[in-house]
Amino acid sequence: SGTFDCFRKTLVGEGVRGLYRGMAAPIIGVTPMFAVCFFGFGLGKRLQQRTPDDILTYPQLFAAGMLSGVFTTVIMAPGERIKCLLQIQAATGETKYSGSLDCAKQLYREAGIRGVYKGTVLTLMRDVPASGMYFMTYEWLKNVLTPEGKSVSDLSAPRILFAGGLAGIFNWAVAIPPDVLKSRFQTAPPGKYPNGFRDVLRELIREEGVASLYKGFTAVMIRAFPANAACFLGFEVAMKFLNWIAPGL
Repeated sequence: SGTFDCFRKTLVGEGVRGLYRGMAAPIIGVTPMFAVCFFGFGLGKRLQQRTPDDILTYPQLFAAGMLSGVFTTVIMAPGERIKCLLQIQAATGETKYSGSLDCAKQLYREAGIRGVYKGTVLTLMRDVPASGMYFMTYEWLKNVLTPEGKSVSDLSAPRILFAGGLAGIFNWAVAIPPDVLKSRFQTAPPGKYPNGFRDVLRELIREEGVASLYKGFTAVMIRAFPANAACFLGFEVAMKFLNWIAPGL
């Protein structure tokens, strides 16, 4: 009936391990994914700058963020497909996949690389605008939180955490509807949605209403702030460390 009902039933039916079902695939992909994500954002900024010191407008930062979303989809799409299949497996009562690697092998055996990358277009529809919002909001909040006369690079850790956490919330506010469509499509039996996301959208609206596009909102938002606060703090600390040990790199 909701986030906390899901939490309680998962604990009762599967124990604490049930809360981490499907975790291996995202963990394998998360390090290269974030590396590619921040690289894509940096590349998007450089492509719009005439000189390295040019200050970009917020629409330009949004465009740079969208480019990072294109880059990360290549890594994200297979992991998302595997994660979703493993997470719904317990509800069906059938143990088809013994783990992430077994799931990937079976998907490839059944439908080739297309089976592994099923839902890529929907992943793009989620990550491209959401990543634009993510980075634009973070840069905007950093500017807002920087005291007058100070540099953005001198922002304190608590302010970075706050800016990163809110950026994560703005990111997921944009990402949740396409994420719901993506998860439904990726876990559907072959051939159920021949017209892709349009069929999924029509079915959801018809059977559950517009509110169904924000299913899982509470759970996502509980995660969004601390996870993204930690992500941006880690990035800023890593960049300062790398600039300290190799300033000319």
